[in-house]
Amino acid sequence: MVTTQVAVRNGYVTAFRAVTVLNSLAVLAQGVTAGQLLSGAGAGLHASGALAVHVLGLAQLVVTVLLWRPGRGAGWPALVSLGVLLLGLVQSMLGGMGAVAGHVPLGMALLGLSVWLLVAAWRR
Repeated sequence: MVTTQVAVRNGYVTAFRAVTVLNSLAVLAQGVTAGQLLSGAGAGLHASGALAVHVLGLAQLVVTVLLWRPGRGAGWPALVSLGVLLLGLVQSMLGGMGAVAGHVPLGMALLGLSVWLLVAAWRR
């Protein structure tokens, strides 16, 4: 019985690690395409990347909730993942409005939280 629970929990940890890697890479790619926007190119890539950040942010939230509740892990990664998802949505809204003064600092906060969660996922 115990080995089954450990195997399930390890599956949650593996999913948590995988989704945090993908989400962090998506957020980092957004920074790269934002730099390309300054040279007048990359608007389509930046918009597509925003969708990827939203989808991966939602996936990350689902995985961290599963890690927390049935997996009996810590609850704080789910809260941080919720923050990442919400920041991503606000970030996208501000970018669509052209509010660069809010868009850029939130992008840095989003990257910081994503990397923090990534490091925590691999420290376990």
